[in-house]
Amino acid sequence: MPERSRVRAPQQDRSRITRQLLLETTIDSLAAQGWVATTVGSVARQAGVSRGAAQHHFPTREDLITGALEYMGEKRLIQAREAAGAVPDGTDRPYAVARLIVDFYTDELFKAALHVWTAAASDEELRARVLPFENRFSREVFGIAMGLLGADREDSDARRAVQATLDLARGLGLADLLSDDSARREQVVEFWGRQLAALAPAAP
Repeated sequence: MPERSRVRAPQQDRSRITRQLLLETTIDSLAAQGWVATTVGSVARQAGVSRGAAQHHFPTREDLITGALEYMGEKRLIQAREAAGAVPDGTDRPYAVARLIVDFYTDELFKAALHVWTAAASDEELRARVLPFENRFSREVFGIAMGLLGADREDSDARRAVQATLDLARGLGLADLLSDDSARREQVVEFWGRQLAALAPAAP
């Protein structure tokens, strides 16, 4: 193997590792400290890399945040698909589907995304970057829920029930951002599972 090839591979590995570290640190910073405190400089310090190295991967804050959103979105979808594989059959299935969706919108990754949503509400350029990701992820979760419930996509009641579940879960995620809402959330999920059972019965 030529010397140049032997050198390039480790450098590429280090670059990939640094990029992933910056993305994960950005997500942690957004969830814990919010939008204002999450800058390229602060993320670089928390990740233990130089600002120059951070800007090599993400020249601007918007690039960093967009990259983090895409990264966290992929992680969220992987988690949702894995959880979907563990959803039980039978009468508990609608409740389990409601639980899966609510968990999807109340975890730390979603809390990080919420901070970006808030900033994007008053920043047109950021909103243009954020919306395609969130729309894609919402469609994916919608499809997962419809499939788990064995619902016909042409069934308007089933579609409305699943969309209402997504909207409900986002609201619960917002409430949990302000305070620990887990106790009341459990009651809501149990109630809503019954609604899904009535509107979109689980497949055998």
